[in-house]
Amino acid sequence: MKHGKKYREAAKAVDRQTLYETADAISLVKKLAVAKFDETIEAHIRTGCDGRHADQQIRGAVVLPHGTGKTVRVLVFAKDAKLDEATAAGADYVGGAELVPKIQNEGWLDFDVVVATPDMMGVVGRLGRVLGPKGLMPNPKAGTVTMDVTKAIQEIKAGKIEYRLDKTNIIHVPIGKASFTEEQLNDNFQTLMGAIIKARPSAVKGQFLRSVVISPTMGAGVKVNPMKLG
Repeated sequence: MKHGKKYREAAKAVDRQTLYETADAISLVKKLAVAKFDETIEAHIRTGCDGRHADQQIRGAVVLPHGTGKTVRVLVFAKDAKLDEATAAGADYVGGAELVPKIQNEGWLDFDVVVATPDMMGVVGRLGRVLGPKGLMPNPKAGTVTMDVTKAIQEIKAGKIEYRLDKTNIIHVPIGKASFTEEQLNDNFQTLMGAIIKARPSAVKGQFLRSVVISPTMGAGVKVNPMKLG
């Protein structure tokens, strides 16, 4: 992959062998975000979990104190009074079974998070093949299968993000934008790490945090010293 001159110049500031303190890593990452748009700052956390075992799975959600800097579009599957409640709470789209063919056949995916009331999961289950691979399937652990749709929508809009292991046992999550202050990014990062460390499965032996890297969308990654994170 060929990188532009700006990327190469910025990347020179990073020592690939160094494990940085969190504050230093965040300061560096902000300098690495040289694209013409407001880049997303992401955390990539490699754990000692083996996701093939059910007792070593990690999945949950956390509200970042300063949000992600992204406007999140929420789709709610509900019925009767819960439809009106979802609309009043600020959901971008609400509906029921009539949305299934629109998503399945028309490929409509103009939303970032899906919330469903428990009584709608039978309907939403039909969309598993479409929503599952995209990480959009509602899940009780992430707080997206709930009767309290107002709380779910408000938390998502305020900056709630979901974290989960991918197939390589790495968690990839946004912690803000390059335009955020270092303090805001630090607050978000510490909140995220606190939640992930708390979610450590008891079945995992040895070192839990194997590597932690912070990077902008288009820039090089900076390694954070995992030993200094809880």
